[in-house]
Amino acid sequence: MKSDARKTEIRGTGKMRLLGTLAGWIVRAVGWTMRVHMTDRGGRMEQLLVREEPVIYALWHNAVLGFMQVTMRQSFKRERVVLTSASKDGAALEALVKVFGFGAVRGSSSRRSRAALMGLLRAVRNGRDVGITPDGPRGPRYVVQPGVIKLAQATGVPIVPLSMSCGWCWRLNTWDHFRIPLPFGRIHITVHEVLDVPREIDDAGFDRLRLQLQDTLRNGLDDILPEHDQ
Repeated sequence: MKSDARKTEIRGTGKMRLLGTLAGWIVRAVGWTMRVHMTDRGGRMEQLLVREEPVIYALWHNAVLGFMQVTMRQSFKRERVVLTSASKDGAALEALVKVFGFGAVRGSSSRRSRAALMGLLRAVRNGRDVGITPDGPRGPRYVVQPGVIKLAQATGVPIVPLSMSCGWCWRLNTWDHFRIPLPFGRIHITVHEVLDVPREIDDAGFDRLRLQLQDTLRNGLDDILPEHDQ
């Protein structure tokens, strides 16, 4: 019985990876039709692309596809990895981001959290940039979970907050209102001021930085709901 269950899981994961790869190429093709505008509020984007040391990119879960499409037009010096769910859906996302040249670390705050953190630590120490959706994979939407601050604290690597607006996109009926940019639309990416997290910090200071990152990423959003004001 266990063997049959294992075979079913492998087939299911293989199917999700195939679907993720196909979706990745579709998203990539759509990305070339889109107009991209970038606002660099910190004035450091060019430096971030060429610096030797890695950085942590933080963006909301529903902005992942737009971020991938924008990265096609940037010349990143370092390899990049993203944190994806440990579920079968995570296998699809892992295959999707591979199309854009990203690696993946599997795990989340609810499943394999320790393994995920260790994988991200290894990636940073090996000089790779890391992309994290601090409200994923299950939300609450637009609420920063502590993992991204912990990673920055443990590594001494700065956090680069990114936010995205998309004038023409589908918004799915999911917990995060996931956004799928449509062909020939326009994506606006804002690169916010870099956030540095000290190695030594008390609980109050930790939560202050978490809320600061949350406020930064929420800036300009048009769908904040009262229950998200945490």
